[in-house]
Parts: sequence; structure tokens; C-alpha cells
Amino acid sequence: MSDCGCTAEVTSVEAGRTLRLALALNATMFVVELIGGVIGESSGLIADSLDMLADASAYGIAIAAVSRGSLFKARAATASGTILLLLGIGACLAIVGRAITGSEPESLIMAILATPALIVNTIVLRLLSKHRNGEVHLRATWIFTRADVVANLAVLVASLLVFMTGSRYPDLVVGFGIGLYVIREALEILRDAAKARAAAR
Repeated sequence: MSDCGCTAEVTSVEAGRTLRLALALNATMFVVELIGGVIGESSGLIADSLDMLADASAYGIAIAAVSRGSLFKARAATASGTILLLLGIGACLAIVGRAITGSEPESLIMAILATPALIVNTIVLRLLSKHRNGEVHLRATWIFTRADVVANLAVLVASLLVFMTGSRYPDLVVGFGIGLYVIREALEILRDAAKARAAAR
């Protein structure tokens, strides 16, 4: 019975269930944080919301790859990494624009929205932790969820600094830092995916 493939099937079903939950949570938080970031003029929240969008897209790609072959999974991870890279670059450019045009971030809105986002991503990261050393498309989901947790913590720190100093610069610095961190995580995913593609051929 050890070679019946039952374990792999159960793992795929479990992974699919986890990814669907992660997709729903991240899509919801993308909308909430984007609206809050625009209303509160927070570069950190906007950057984090774009990261949530990238994650939701990547979870969707990973769901499609769960029951597919190794090469498809490697290509799915490549697509996820590419989306994350483009949104990271876009976030950095948007924050440069805000630095030039000006902004007045609301520390209370930043803290109120970053807190549930941190809770959501911590739950998702815990669910995905069992797949952190698994197949490349699942490892990719764990990597960018880890990036989300770091980004949420950074926004909370920025909200405190904005409140204490009355300056918009902590928000701009943190937002730009989130963009750079997202780019770094995207490159890690793309490197893993390249290795997986080479091994699958």
C-alpha cells in the first residue's frame, strides 16, 4: 500500500484547501488595505496591499499547479515570482512618486489595518509552514507569506514612528523598504523555480 499514491493525494487535497483559504484571506485584505492606504495616505499600507494582491494571484496559480507535473509547478512558481517582482518594483516607484508629491499618513489607520493583516498572514504562514521544504510552487507560497508578515510588522513600526514624530518619512521609508524586500523575496522564488525547471527537464 506504500506505493499507492494515497499520501500524495491527501497532501495535494490538504495543500489545495490551505491555498484556497489563503487566497480568500489575502484577496480580502488587499481590498481593505488598499482602501485604507488611499484614505490614510499611507505608502506602507499601499505597498502592503499590493503585496497581498501578488500573494492572492500566486495562491491562485499554486492552486492550479497542485495536481500537475513537476515542470508545470516550476513554471507556476516562476509566474508567482514574476508577479511579485513586478509589484515590488511598482510599489517602489509609487512611493518615490508620493515622496515627490507629498502625503500625510494617518498613524491610527495604519495601525488598525496592519494589525488584522499581521494576524491573517501569521495564520496563513503557520498553515503553509509544513510545505516550506516541499514542492517549489508550495515553497514559493511560504516565501511570500513570510514577506507579508515582515511587511505587516514594518507598517506597525512605521505607524508608531509617524505618531511619535508627526513626520511622513517613516511611512515612506518603510513603504520603500517593503517594496525592496518583496523584490528580494521574488528573486529567491525565481532562483528556486529555475533550479526546479532544470531538474524537471
